[in-house]
Amino acid sequence: MTVGTYGLGRFGWFWADTIRRMSGDDVDVIATSRHRHEPPQGVAFVDEEDFFARCDVVFFCVAISSLEAVLERVAPMVRPGSLVMDTCSVKAYPAQWMERHLSSSGCRIVATHPMFGPDSARDGLAGLPVVICPVKVDDETMSRLESVFTSWGLKVLRMTPLMHDKEAAYSQGVTHFVGRTLREMGLHDTDIATRGYKALMTIVDQTCNDPVQLFYDLQHYNPYAREMRLSLQVAVEKTLNRLRESEEGMR
Repeated sequence: MTVGTYGLGRFGWFWADTIRRMSGDDVDVIATSRHRHEPPQGVAFVDEEDFFARCDVVFFCVAISSLEAVLERVAPMVRPGSLVMDTCSVKAYPAQWMERHLSSSGCRIVATHPMFGPDSARDGLAGLPVVICPVKVDDETMSRLESVFTSWGLKVLRMTPLMHDKEAAYSQGVTHFVGRTLREMGLHDTDIATRGYKALMTIVDQTCNDPVQLFYDLQHYNPYAREMRLSLQVAVEKTLNRLRESEEGMR
């Protein structure tokens, strides 16, 4: 079997390396990218045409905002019967795009979100969550995919794209929003840092290590992100109002 990652950015490089490390000798891992990047050790870099001709399983590891254009362009090269998955941090739009552009190719389609990356998986995959959303796929393939991820130590969550996006907006989305906001405050390490402050700085480091395009895409392409931001704004205003009320009571 040949498994390929399309895209070798920060996450794509990590995902190709993860597949290589977690798979057996009967799995060949290859990669391609719109721009030439050095792949992980043991992963062969090939051109697009060769990539799609060889792949039994394809993971698209590109920015959310780039995915639809990539799918539209490469759709004629996708092999009938192959299993195609995205790895985007939102699911409703990528699921729609894959179904729209790849259905006629006769491939199987699953929307996935490995809810971790190079930083959060630094100490291994055990217990980390991965979401899988069936789009155009048979039950047997879904069960096999779930078994593979489980064998890697991952916690597999099967849900609809919209269910994922609503939960992600109030977990991953708000985390990235807060991390970027705290970065704008110019916070830095201090000798009197409490554990709570260090935890906040960890959030800043993890979220801001990712490309800023991921932050923008999380906010633009999750249909629940605006609702989350408004909820956060209301919560901040409530906290500020209570603080003002307490200050007035002290006068």
